[in-house]
Amino acid sequence: MLLTALMMPAVSCADDSYEREILPLLAKYCVACHSGDEPSAKLDFSIIKTQQDANASFETWRRVVELLKSGEMPPEDEERPSRLDIENIETWYRSRFIENVEARPADFRPRRLSAYEYRNTLRSLFGFDLEVNIIEAEQTIAEKSLVMKLLPLDPPGKSGFRNDTSGNPLTTVIWDQYSYLVDAGLEAFFSPRHQTDLEAYSGPILVSGVSHDQAETLLQSFMTRAYRRQVENSELGRRMIHIKEAGSSEEIVDRLKSELKVVLMSPEFLYRGLLMRGNPGQQSVDQYELAERLSYFIWGDMPDAELMRNASSGNLSKSEIYRSEIVRLLNDPKSRNLAEDFAVQWFSLDEIDHVSDNVPYAVALKSQPLDFVKYLFAADRPLLELIDSDVAYFNTLTSRFYPQDRKQLARYRKPKGIEVEIVPNQQITLQDTSERGGLLTMPGVLAMNKGPVLRGVWMLERLLGEPLPEPPPDVGQIPQNRNGQSLTFRERFELHRSKPACAVCHDKIDPLGFSLERYDKSGAFVTKSGETIDTSGQLPSGEIFTTYQELKEILVTSQRDQIVRNIVQKTLSYALCRKLKYYDRPAVDKIVNELNQRDGTYRDLIRLVAESMPFRETIIKGESE
Repeated sequence: MLLTALMMPAVSCADDSYEREILPLLAKYCVACHSGDEPSAKLDFSIIKTQQDANASFETWRRVVELLKSGEMPPEDEERPSRLDIENIETWYRSRFIENVEARPADFRPRRLSAYEYRNTLRSLFGFDLEVNIIEAEQTIAEKSLVMKLLPLDPPGKSGFRNDTSGNPLTTVIWDQYSYLVDAGLEAFFSPRHQTDLEAYSGPILVSGVSHDQAETLLQSFMTRAYRRQVENSELGRRMIHIKEAGSSEEIVDRLKSELKVVLMSPEFLYRGLLMRGNPGQQSVDQYELAERLSYFIWGDMPDAELMRNASSGNLSKSEIYRSEIVRLLNDPKSRNLAEDFAVQWFSLDEIDHVSDNVPYAVALKSQPLDFVKYLFAADRPLLELIDSDVAYFNTLTSRFYPQDRKQLARYRKPKGIEVEIVPNQQITLQDTSERGGLLTMPGVLAMNKGPVLRGVWMLERLLGEPLPEPPPDVGQIPQNRNGQSLTFRERFELHRSKPACAVCHDKIDPLGFSLERYDKSGAFVTKSGETIDTSGQLPSGEIFTTYQELKEILVTSQRDQIVRNIVQKTLSYALCRKLKYYDRPAVDKIVNELNQRDGTYRDLIRLVAESMPFRETIIKGESE
């Protein structure tokens, strides 16, 4: 069976170079500190015993090579590897994880719909949202979706995204919430209020009520949409036996509700990919699986009727039709998912919610990056406009951050009787506000990252794609000026980070974070200050800048490749709903190269990800593997 095969472990790699060449060096220089109950930097080399273990920890090795080459590790008071030893480790790393990587897709693995996907899928199935009846207090925003109120928020998977749910358990609590939500949805679906939604499946319902034929039509259509693929006649026949035994229309409806609940509580509905057809080995995913991958990637929702028709006819295997479907999905309002789910998670934009207790103002701050990212996709803008753009979105509540360009706003008139109101943004062309432009200098993004460390870490991890280890437990606080001292914050910070163990990360963090020191905790640009504001810095690459504007120029030129690579990696990981593996590198390289050659846009990015081998292919493990 497919499910049994999917649970089998991956085949170990025949290459034993790790065991022969690298493991002895780690045992000699590293394991003493990096092992045991509390390994240094939470890195335990003692458990990485085979090439397969090394493959699973492939992201570790880049950092290992960097630390060895810089001389930062091992510590000075420990025995240190020779230059030849370091060269051998670097050669092994480059050969295994960069230069000679054999491209392949991941092993096939179904996964449960995230709460967000489940909400959207139920809405598309029923034709309406399940909402809570609430009375909103002034200056508050209440969650109206019954699904999102009842289901626990999915924790981020290893990819960092909440749609990475393959490891999430299906608990009894979640099962009970599913049952309640399905009952509520079906009760509303068969109510007079939603008769139009019901008739979209069954056809016009007469005064006499739902007939057996209409019940069969409805059930077949509903099951096809719920399972995201055509339903076998035998399964439909089994489910209709109970319904055909019903006498009255009321009894038909009751039994139909029962069968629909079975469908909506089934693993085939709750899990993506469970019905994928295939044989053991590497292969293209079937047409329905491809349609499902595409729609949940761009929309965070199930395939619509047109996408399903192209899947059932096999047309998605035709390049021109597949590309036209990508464009159609991007042109649909549902593609706002790329901003409201993907970008929100990628850039941690939910943190803006905590910036202010003034709800309209907090919404104004958060809506800026959301509207901006929507614009990047909708207007098909180049990738680096994420950092440097002359287009901004703001309203009367955030216009103070754009003093020279606020005159472009259309006049706002508050409705009579309304004390506070959430105001939509307007698109503005930045002409005289040179300190703004792009995501990094939006006030909400700056305000959610208060201080140079948080801002530097955010830029390093979210923009440049460089994850950082946990800080040392004895990191301490920034020292205050002693009597007679008049050190600036940055000078006092230099004393704080003088420890070699701290400098390893701060050499990367601090130049980025301090470049934004002219923006205060609220995100406002400071033109006058009592103390000198030093925004200069030097990147680990050796590049020097004196202002954020100069750093921005470096980011969009010499650092372009690293930023584009990170954009591709984040997008591909979100699309695949999993953490990228070392064998995904060739696909990433191919997409990055094409985007760089043509100054690629965000629509190019989505197309190239959707056309990539990891997205369109999979490996089904045999039962004996």
